Amino acid sequence: MNRKFNFSAGPCTLPLEVLEEAQAEFVDYHGAGMSLLEMSHRGAHFQAVADEAAALALEIFQAPDEFCVLFIQGGATLQFAMLPLNFLHTGQAGAYINSGAWAAGAIADGGAHGNVYTAWDGSADNYTRMPADAEIQLRDNTRYLHITTNETIGGIRFPDWPAVEVPLIGDVSSEYMARPVAWEKFDLVYGGAQKNLGPAGMAVVFARKSALQTGNRDIARYLRYDIHEAGGSMFNTPPVFAIYMFGKVLKWMKKHGGLAAMESRAASKSGALYAAIDGSGDYYRCPVERACRSHMNVVFRLPDEAREKKFLAEAEAAGLMNLKGHRSVGGCRASIYNAMPADGVAALVDFMADFQAANG
Repeated sequence: MNRKFNFSAGPCTLPLEVLEEAQAEFVDYHGAGMSLLEMSHRGAHFQAVADEAAALALEIFQAPDEFCVLFIQGGATLQFAMLPLNFLHTGQAGAYINSGAWAAGAIADGGAHGNVYTAWDGSADNYTRMPADAEIQLRDNTRYLHITTNETIGGIRFPDWPAVEVPLIGDVSSEYMARPVAWEKFDLVYGGAQKNLGPAGMAVVFARKSALQTGNRDIARYLRYDIHEAGGSMFNTPPVFAIYMFGKVLKWMKKHGGLAAMESRAASKSGALYAAIDGSGDYYRCPVERACRSHMNVVFRLPDEAREKKFLAEAEAAGLMNLKGHRSVGGCRASIYNAMPADGVAALVDFMADFQAANG
């Protein structure tokens, strides 16, 4: 087997032991004579898988009893529209922090379905930092403040949760279960699974149950959070494979120390990579303010585009895959999610030093 180090921003790298376990079960699940993907989502086998995944999600993310977890198709992007549809009543507004590309998408889609406004805009600083609390300008009748806790493209994150007088809603897609959440501040936390928790095709939503009971009822049934809760995420045929793999990744996380261990690993891996960047004499440069640097998506530039192109080609030849920055910003980006081993980061750090020595 020639496993390479996958630094893609999504779909993410997955634990090898999880992939091998799924491979062994794929054709004949637990002696049933068929794959889990072929079974009824109402059957005992899959119901057990879904129940275990939900219980593990609440346990590992340390969500209190007043929260439920929902599995919804459509990824985080569908949630951009579901949030205002469910939560904004007549006369209410949703506030948004514009911290980069994904926040801008949430604002655009939210504005198509409700009264939303930008409470802070990071575009003037080229999305290189998050706001201080005093910079967040909330209006009267604001129902929630939406934050993108980690911007995958820009490589920035909120170092601390905003202290505001309204509930928070957080898109945590690219740092899902990589650090604890201050649950008392949030009404809803959501994200696509494919950046840190499993394959693409599903959003994982943690919602305060009382907030769902006051949501709008005059929208399409699939778009109502309360219906997904009442149906145990089985209102329609759920994303079976995504839930199955999500549960396996959660068991892997629990085996390897849970949320605290994932947070510590993330700080250690990103710290090693930022040390290599900062110690390069400005050969490698990270544009993000240090306090707001992401622990999941490390962005950096080389002295010129010609060397960046060469760097990416030689990195791929060395088995360091998908280091190209997003097409909208260019440069390089190393996504080092929970399942990225420390050996992968060490290999990248060594490669960066060798490349600088040969191409300085």
